[in-house]
Amino acid sequence: MPFYKIRGISVDFPYDAYDSQITYMDKVIQALQEKNNALLESPTGTGKTLCLLCATLAYRASLGPFSNGQTAKKNDSSDGSSSQSSSSLLPKIVYTSRTHSQLQQVIQELKKTTYRPKMTILGSREQLCIHDTVRVLKGKAQTNACLHVRKRRSKQFCKHYKLTTEFVKSNPHVGDEPIDIEDLVNIGRTCGPCPYYVSRELLKSVDIMFAPYNYLIDPSFKKSLGIEWYNSILIFDEAHNLESICSDAASFDLPASLLSACISEAKNCIDISIRRRDIDKSSDNSSNPDNFAILRALLLKLEKRIAEVPIDSKELGFTKPGPYIYELLADLNVTSETASKVTGIIEEAVLLLEEDANGAESKESQGTSCRLETMGDIFKIIFRDGGTSHAKYYRLHVQERATSDFDAFKGNVSGGRTLSWWCFNPGISMEDFSRRGVGSVILTSGTLSPMDSFAYELKLEFPIRLENPHVITSSQIWAGVVPVGPSGFSFNSSYRNRDVLEYKQDLGNAIVNFARRVPDGLLVFFPSYFVMEQCINCWKDKCRGNVANQSTIWERICKSKQPVIEPRQSSVFASSIEDFRSKMNDPSTSGAVFFAVCRGKVSEGLDFADHYGRAVVVTGLPFALRTDPKIRLKREFLDEHAWDKNAGHKPLTGEAWYDQQASRAVNQAIGRVIRHRHDYGAIIFCDERFASSHRQAQVSRWIQPHIQCFSKFGDVVYSLSHFFRAVVHLPARVESVEAVYNGKACNAKVSESRDCCSSEMKFSSVVGLHMGADEDCCIVSSSAISHAKRGKNDNQLYEIPPANRSSLSCQMQTSSVSLKRPSLIIGNSSKLCPSGTTNSHKISEVVDLTSTTSDHNSDAELIVRCSSKRQRVLERKSDDTEFIKAPCDMASGNREVKLKNTSIRNGYHEEGKSQISLNKKLKNTIATSSVEVTGNMTAQATSSSQSKQGSSSCQDDEAKGHHFLTQVQQQLNESEYKEFVGYMKALKSKTMKIGSVLQSIAKLFSGQGRLALLKR
Repeated sequence: MPFYKIRGISVDFPYDAYDSQITYMDKVIQALQEKNNALLESPTGTGKTLCLLCATLAYRASLGPFSNGQTAKKNDSSDGSSSQSSSSLLPKIVYTSRTHSQLQQVIQELKKTTYRPKMTILGSREQLCIHDTVRVLKGKAQTNACLHVRKRRSKQFCKHYKLTTEFVKSNPHVGDEPIDIEDLVNIGRTCGPCPYYVSRELLKSVDIMFAPYNYLIDPSFKKSLGIEWYNSILIFDEAHNLESICSDAASFDLPASLLSACISEAKNCIDISIRRRDIDKSSDNSSNPDNFAILRALLLKLEKRIAEVPIDSKELGFTKPGPYIYELLADLNVTSETASKVTGIIEEAVLLLEEDANGAESKESQGTSCRLETMGDIFKIIFRDGGTSHAKYYRLHVQERATSDFDAFKGNVSGGRTLSWWCFNPGISMEDFSRRGVGSVILTSGTLSPMDSFAYELKLEFPIRLENPHVITSSQIWAGVVPVGPSGFSFNSSYRNRDVLEYKQDLGNAIVNFARRVPDGLLVFFPSYFVMEQCINCWKDKCRGNVANQSTIWERICKSKQPVIEPRQSSVFASSIEDFRSKMNDPSTSGAVFFAVCRGKVSEGLDFADHYGRAVVVTGLPFALRTDPKIRLKREFLDEHAWDKNAGHKPLTGEAWYDQQASRAVNQAIGRVIRHRHDYGAIIFCDERFASSHRQAQVSRWIQPHIQCFSKFGDVVYSLSHFFRAVVHLPARVESVEAVYNGKACNAKVSESRDCCSSEMKFSSVVGLHMGADEDCCIVSSSAISHAKRGKNDNQLYEIPPANRSSLSCQMQTSSVSLKRPSLIIGNSSKLCPSGTTNSHKISEVVDLTSTTSDHNSDAELIVRCSSKRQRVLERKSDDTEFIKAPCDMASGNREVKLKNTSIRNGYHEEGKSQISLNKKLKNTIATSSVEVTGNMTAQATSSSQSKQGSSSCQDDEAKGHHFLTQVQQQLNESEYKEFVGYMKALKSKTMKIGSVLQSIAKLFSGQGRLALLKR
């Protein structure tokens, strides 16, 4: 592995690093050496996770050896205390990300490096518990049940917990190699210790710890870790949502239903404690019913106090500055001095309810979740660190909540009021790290732009910042602003336009065009669920369909790609992802389109790499609802504090924050595509507001240089189609693949990609390909693991060339093509070989799809443009023109390959040296005869020179279309001719699969004397 000397630190990197990766590691090491904070943006696919790990661990290794394998030696050696003290002086690395799925990807990256620090990963009980009874529970019910079974007097005492400490002492090697959640669970099942507490025991001696965000942001979690924070290194990966997560962790909402449940539980505590006192007749005051009676009275008074709050407007609610909550609680005799007593009574009540529930025989009562525990958390937020100074960053809000159908279904018959205490300073959660003496805080993500608001909101100094470019080339990305639709109606998704019928129809027709021209997977993001549903309902309305063919916009979208809609409910989201995957892998379709929402689950953390996401369409700016109380109060708060003395921070007004939040949501959505070095894709902004320089300045910097602004929709279609045709010539990504050659498995030894895996969740790591034993072997090297022929087995690898498998469907104009000696090779068995079909003959040569030039001096390659518009015919000259059939296979896709000096193109083989040119303008003449193609456009091929074997019948007026049909009629009998006409009609109407049609026609022309017809 290569070594890089960066700022005096030797970094062992597993691949040859790109310049952007070296720059990234330089910034990381600079932050660590100077003990500064860093804000680092690097697009997904640039290897930021691997760079972050290598740079951080190289810096840590330069300070002293890792702790792996030394636990037992330290305990046994005479100077163990000095060894441990010296080890504790070294900084501990805390690596966090949003989800455990992302952390698993990070650990996979760690395995690629040569660094082996002592490590552990923290997870929840839901992921790590192996106790037969407790593991089936969830949330606080599981936590409470775990607490109960750990007590020795419990009937279901946890044997796994008992074995934990001894196991860690006798197995010091655990954590020396990278381990994830599954590894810990396997250790527990095979050796017996509790995986949850093994991960906690390892915390005492690790060099690096992996955990989700909330372990550092939530005060209770952070306190339970017991980490020495001084001089430590904190890394927040995928930190684009960190500010909102910090704000939410420091805020609370207290609905009337929760308060009522707490009052009921307090009443239950009174009854339980009285019953126990009467039975035991003891003087033990640990469960004094008087304490619970005080608690119940306090909660009843709070409920009454909230109900008495005057609300003049249901829309505006009741709003007061944050410190007002202390006035509200003072009426209940809850102050900074008495708050600890109140929380103590709540903890007693929770324990009493748990003991009563776990002591019952019924299985349902075990591990009951306690609402009073939530109330205890609320008081801890209000009286944070025993003080009240943080209240100035809060706003108190009381809102009347009407009863919804969902509430009625859940059993909440009255909506009631909700008391909210919202934190508008995310820095509250982060400033604690500064007080604890943390060495460096590094925030990184693929979409941090715009960065100024990040630094301002978190109230941390970030002297080191980086906005890295992507490692792709300009030929791999297309980005354009589409200001108008096909009919010329302006695209603007503002509130005043989004309900206009013409806007929704033109947007739908634009997506129809994109669906026809973008290969494979297409993502379409809307500003909100409401807008998405309104548009889709409009497109499905038959009264607004196409008058000519009575098809709706939705039906025309479905003809090109199978639709999937992001659901509102989280419970069915996984099924929608599986639906998208199955439709993408369906060989009978030409891809799928995923309709989703900015800030939704699709835009967060999913990886639509390669053919899963060839283009993303943003239909508007996802501004939050201005009338939402939380948004309104946040803007007012920022306006009040915009000109506070914040050294090093630019003032952030409410309007600027509101604007930047929308841009950040857009950046997150468009980051779903172009996920690695060899990926490619298009980014389409369907809103005229993206044409402004202000708006483009807030787009991720790596995209900005590629953004084109168009004035006409036709120009967009032309440019987009040209982009997807051009990616055929991109250098291929070489990977190890196993193919089938003439029915036998053969391994292709190729070099390993140096691409670094994203830390985000992979949408699908492998997609399968079924290959028949009689199929020809062709080893394809490509950036896209797409479907040359989609299969259903997700455990096999296959690849295709980076071409549009649905013919790189094209723009509104046609192309004329010059060709020298066009002819068709039928193969060894004299059968036509359309692409995407199973061939019975065998080709002995290996097909090379990685080169854009042939081994012999062949000229530029032919790509026939297609369109979904009505079929057109072009004039052919009487002297030197031949027509070549160039079908565009929408179902199974086009392939372009090289077979010595034979190229396979558009489903047919072309033999000999070809001089081919691609014209950009439409021929203005109409031919009297032509051959139609399935893309509903005709290709004109013009010979640039006489063929050595030139046929005079192909160079005069006799070779017109009607003459060709006459020849066909002469060669075929009556039934065969009718069959041929039927196939041609099916080819035009797309009622049959293109591969089946072409194969059937090939069979008709395979007889003696008919092969010459195929040259037409």
